[in-house]
Amino acid sequence: MENPSHDLTAERVTELEIKASYAEDMLDQLNMTIYRQQQQIDRLILQVTQLKEQIQSSGQEAAAGNPRDELPPHY
Repeated sequence: MENPSHDLTAERVTELEIKASYAEDMLDQLNMTIYRQQQQIDRLILQVTQLKEQIQSSGQEAAAGNPRDELPPHY
């Protein structure tokens, strides 16, 4: 004769193991999402930095250029 209390406990433990497994999978997915987002953020920061440098260097080139280059096209 089986003990009903033992069966109930075993069933509850099994359910908790299943929930823990799902929670681990979800945590792994969230960690991967965060990792990919951080990579994206790092790439975007690099692009913004490069764009700032391009703007600064083109601004310096324009300032150092010939003043006639700055005349409106109707002259």
